[in-house]
Parts: sequence; structure tokens; C-alpha cells
Amino acid sequence: MEVIRKLNPWWDEKEDFHIKKWKEMKIRWIPKWIDNISLLPFSLNFVFGPRQTGKTTGIKLLINDLIKKFEKETIFYFDLTLLTDLESFKKVIDEYLKIKKREKIDSSFIFLDEVTSLENWWKVIKAYVDMDVFENDVITVTASSSVRLKGQTELFPGRRGNGKDILVLPLSFREFLEVFGVKVVETSGNIEKDMENAIKNEEEIKEFFKMYLEKGGFPISINEDSAEFQIISAIESEILRVGKSLELMKGILASIIKKAPSPLSFSRIGSDVGISYKTAQEYLEVAKNLFIIDFAYYKEKNIKWRKERKFFFLDPFLAKSISIWTNEKYLESALYEWLVQSHLLRKFGNVYYYRNSFEIDCIADNLKIEVKAGKPHRRYPKDVIVLDENNLPIFLAIL
Repeated sequence: MEVIRKLNPWWDEKEDFHIKKWKEMKIRWIPKWIDNISLLPFSLNFVFGPRQTGKTTGIKLLINDLIKKFEKETIFYFDLTLLTDLESFKKVIDEYLKIKKREKIDSSFIFLDEVTSLENWWKVIKAYVDMDVFENDVITVTASSSVRLKGQTELFPGRRGNGKDILVLPLSFREFLEVFGVKVVETSGNIEKDMENAIKNEEEIKEFFKMYLEKGGFPISINEDSAEFQIISAIESEILRVGKSLELMKGILASIIKKAPSPLSFSRIGSDVGISYKTAQEYLEVAKNLFIIDFAYYKEKNIKWRKERKFFFLDPFLAKSISIWTNEKYLESALYEWLVQSHLLRKFGNVYYYRNSFEIDCIADNLKIEVKAGKPHRRYPKDVIVLDENNLPIFLAIL
């Protein structure tokens, strides 16, 4: 098949399109997440996350490294957006298996990009895995969202081998600093001590924080002006792919932005948009699975699942893009809180909040954090870290 050779240009000693494009980028980096992909046969790896985070480019950078160490035909890549049915997918796999046999390849690296673009793609792979066709191979599949992927990873019980799940998100602020060559202190786990040590290059960190607020952590937003509309287009595509209304999603996200950073219930959002609380909940679960937003639950001694929750965006440029899309402006205090919540989520996996006679915006692990756009006007308990526009960049840099 001619398309296979075109998608694997290294077989003919040609440079890959994505590698060429990456080399032309003004600001470029080799993402660290590619080091987490298992290359030990047998592995079935899942790489997923929001669109425009550089998953395909990262895979191509890994391939670029592999072709220096292995025979070029042992590395196979295919983009499933080019296929319309499972029979075509099976033919692609069978064609590569013929190449393997002809070239006497015992072990190979198979990369399948955007698998969720093809309905029931997993049936083909699962069938071949069950027949031990790939017992000496490493398979890595990528998907733009986890809406269908999360359920599909569970369809391979005992069939993943050494495979791993890799979540690819926009750069955190610390990663952003590293990309621009800003050296940040090694973290010790003592937040206050690490913040004191990081103050040595405080001015530099603050300058890049202004840029981070504007550019966020997407490769496209860091390298291009007016990338908001490409992010919006990608989001719209994902929403439509899962069969949801763009206008309803827009209204729901607008309601959150308008009221942020206050906690909200599904009922209140539904009432604001003119839909049932169940519809609001369903759409927000979709938005979470698309990595547009996430939830911070109320936590006292235990998590109160039914209580109002806080909603936050996972990247400042994403928040900016959604603001343009919904035509709703957010408060600076909301953006600062979103930044802290999203960074704590990355590090600890969950983030909560507390509200009584006083409020704690963010709780994660043993950390209690209050976020203020300006200087705080009241005293907080000693175990609460108060962040404002002055020390927030330092905190995010060492997290």
C-alpha cells in the first residue's frame, strides 16, 4: 500500500514531515513523557490527552530516535484518521505483518495514531493480541481525548504486557520555565523552603510567568500568535465527535466562567442555561474527559460528593480560548485559582476546597492554599499557605 510508505518515510531514508516542522519551530523541546513509553516487548501503551499538546510530534521524535538504533522497517506508524472502517484497518495491519515476514523482522515498534477516530478500532488489535501475533512487539496507540479511550483500556485485561498509560497535558509552569532554559531549584518537598530558595531568580521567574499567562503550555500557543482559534476548532471537533451540542457546551462553560471562582452545583448551572441538572452534569463530565475542565470537590474530614464543587480550566491559554469562544470574561482571581488547582491536580491527582467561617481554595495532599489576586486582608491558620500575585509564580515554579 502506497500510503504506508508515505507515512513511514524513514523506510526510504526520507525525513518525516512532523520532524521537519518541529525543527522549524522557534521554541522547541523534546517532551519528557516519551521516556515513559515502555519499549520492552510485549507492551501495549496508551498515550492520550487534549488535542494540540504535541502527541503526534512526540511520537515522531521517539521514532526519530529509534531509527538510529534499529532497522528502519522495524518501526511502523499509521494515522487512523485516514481509515473509514475496520476492514481497512485490518488490511493495514496485515500489510505490515507481510513486510515483517519478508524482512525477517522478529520484533517491531508499532505506532497507531488517533485510534479513537475509528469506531471499535480495539477489536482488531485485541483479536491479534489474543492470537499472540504481537508477542514480540511494542504497540503504542494515541488518542486526543479519553472519552472513549478510558473505557477501551479496560477492554485489554491481562493483555497490556509491560504497557503504560501516558497522559499528555499542556506544559506546567515549571516545564515552561525549563523549555526557556530557566533554571529552577531542585524541589525537596518542603514547599516554604523551596520557595525561599527559588527567590534567587525571582525577577526572571515573574517575567516568564507573565508570558505563561498569555501563552500557556501548548506548543502551538507558545510558537504562534492568535492560536486561540486553532484550540477552539480542536475543542469543537472533539465535542461534535462525542455527539454533543456546541451551543449547550458553550452556555455551560460561560456559566462557569461568569461565576468563577465560586463553587457551583449542576442544578445552578442547568438553571442558568435552561437545561436539567442531569444534562448539565452529563456535559460537564464530557468536558472533564476532554481535558477542558476538572472538578475540585468539597472536603472537610471526608469528601462531600453531593456538595457544590469548583470547576477549573487546565491551562491559562485554554481558559483564554474558552473565554473568547463563550464571549465571557473571567476574573483575574479566578485565573490564579485555576492555575493552582490545575498544578496541584497534576502533582497529587486530586484537589479539593473547604469553606466554613473562612475558605481554603485548594487542598491537596497535606497542602492547604488560599489564592488572592491582591494582598490578603485577613489572617489564616498557620498551616494555610496564602498565595498572591507576588508569590504565586514562585510557588508554581517549585511545585
